[in-house]
Amino acid sequence: MSEYYYGTLSSDLGESTGQVSNVMSEYYNSQRTRNMYKPKGSEPFKLSRSKIDLFMECPRCFYMDRRLGVARPPGFPFTLNTAVDALLKKEFDLHRKEGTKHPLLEKYGVDAIPAMHKDLPIWRNNFKGITFLHEATRLQVSGAIDDLWKNPKGEFILVDYKATAKEEDIKELDKPWYEGYKRQLEIYQWLFQKNGFAVSPTAYILYCNGKADRPSFNATLNFDLTLIPYVGKTDWIDETLTNIYSCLEGNAPPEPAASCDYCSYTTALNQAIANRG
Repeated sequence: MSEYYYGTLSSDLGESTGQVSNVMSEYYNSQRTRNMYKPKGSEPFKLSRSKIDLFMECPRCFYMDRRLGVARPPGFPFTLNTAVDALLKKEFDLHRKEGTKHPLLEKYGVDAIPAMHKDLPIWRNNFKGITFLHEATRLQVSGAIDDLWKNPKGEFILVDYKATAKEEDIKELDKPWYEGYKRQLEIYQWLFQKNGFAVSPTAYILYCNGKADRPSFNATLNFDLTLIPYVGKTDWIDETLTNIYSCLEGNAPPEPAASCDYCSYTTALNQAIANRG
C-alpha cells in the first residue's frame, strides 16, 4: 500500500484550522461501538494486518481501539500516493494479462512474472483481502496485498508498493520505521502459507521516490523506482496472536509502549489537568 504521513495535511483540505477540524470530524469517531472484541466469545474476531502492527507498536493503544472502541485519531491519506498505487497495479496487470516479465524485474534480475489467480481482486481489496482463521485464538487475520508475482518454482512472491518523496536514494530497509514494512510483508507471507500456497521466502518492496530536483514541473512528477528484496521470517506471528488474544481478554489496558507518542500525550495532558486542580 502507499506510504502515508500522519500529522501532515494536504492543501486541498483547507487552510484554516476550523476547516481542517470539520474535515477530521467527518472521518473520526472517538467512541466506536462496532468491531469491538467481546471476551469469552465464540465467534471469530476480525483482525487486520494493520491492527497486528498496532499491537506491536503499543499494546495499550491496541486495547483501547479493539476492546474499548477508542482508536487513535487518523491521519489523512495522500491521494497522490493512492494514484501511484493504482497506476502501478494497472501497469503490472498489463504484463499479467500477457504473461510477460515487467522491465523492472528484468533490470533487477528477478526471475518472476506477475501471477494470475482468480482471487487476486479479492486479495487486493482493502475490505476483504486474504484471510485465515487462527483457531487457537479465534482471530480471523486478514491482509490486502498490492501485488503477487510467481517464480519458475511456482512460488508466490509477495510485493508491496510504497510511494514517498525523499532527497536520499532508498536502497535498503535499514531505518527503524522500516520494521513495520517488514512485518507487513511477513504477515502476507504467513497468510498465503496458511492458505496452502507455496510462498517464496523473499518478498519485495517496490519503492517509488518522487524527485524534486528536476528543473521544472511541466505537469509531470518523476519517480525513481527501486526494488528492495526482503527475506521474511514468520515464526513470530503465532506467538504474537496468542499475546494479542491474552491482551484482548484482559480486564484492564496493558502498560503503554515507552515510545508511543499518543500515550505520552494523553499522560501528559491528564497530568497537566490534575496539576491545575
